[in-house]
Amino acid sequence: MSDTKWTPAQIPDQSGRRVIVTGGNSGIGYYAALELARKGASVVLTARDAKKGDEARSRILAEVPAAKVEVGSLDLASLDSVCAFAGKEAGKPLDILINNAGVMAPPKRQEADRGMELQFGTNVVGHFALTARLFPTLTPSSRVVWLASIAHKQGKINFDDLQSREHYSPMGAYQQSKLADLMLAFEMDRRLRRRNSKILSVAAHPGVANTNLFQAHQYSWLETKMRHAASGLIGALLNTQAEGALPTEYAATAPQVEGGGYYGPQGFLEMRGGDVGPAKVSAQARDIAAAEQLWKICEEVGGVELL
Repeated sequence: MSDTKWTPAQIPDQSGRRVIVTGGNSGIGYYAALELARKGASVVLTARDAKKGDEARSRILAEVPAAKVEVGSLDLASLDSVCAFAGKEAGKPLDILINNAGVMAPPKRQEADRGMELQFGTNVVGHFALTARLFPTLTPSSRVVWLASIAHKQGKINFDDLQSREHYSPMGAYQQSKLADLMLAFEMDRRLRRRNSKILSVAAHPGVANTNLFQAHQYSWLETKMRHAASGLIGALLNTQAEGALPTEYAATAPQVEGGGYYGPQGFLEMRGGDVGPAKVSAQARDIAAAEQLWKICEEVGGVELL
């Protein structure tokens, strides 16, 4: 590890480059959008709630008055929304796509389009379909960044109950979705390499950061109190949202990043701080046959082919 920690100041000049950050209205996505805009990129931050998107844009402009920031309406749980958003982006060259938005562990099973479990539909298929529909707009030097998690290490792709219809575990479904995102990042890299493409497919994780995923759903009074307490502990001992965004910013811009790379914090158990560098990958994330099967399912359910 380098003696000099990697910081947003090391992001290369992004002038003339166009970036899309899903879920850019809050948390890690917001800080990634902010720092890329600060470096001159034209940033499209997407949000399900237009008002929240506009508020995020205003906050960025208050800090970086010359920033080029647009807001795009996108609900990754809706394949129609994905299609509509991608349609508006047709013909606009895209240099960086950051698949950041996510849902984490709602206490009861909820559904996205086509009966998909909400986390799988949003975190996985929604981003896969978006990437596929935006693929024609990518340039030869583009990067696609998939947000994974250290939770992927406990994940398992349950092909017999992929949508958690027979049994729903809030964290189990989340771990599966983050494992799937990492597997898709690796599989996309393999397919790009076979085509001799210079586009990079990479992944990143934030460690454990104090984001709004901890308060994203309706919980009982006790559960809400416990989540707020956990959030406070995380805020005191682990990564802030800005710190959690560093691996994403690194994966999206650092010259030393390689296709198929996976990057995260280098501090204690990869949960916080330190430098940014290669992250540890579980054995199940390296399962090529499972990744190919997952890819095919995403194409079928998402209604679009990719590579």
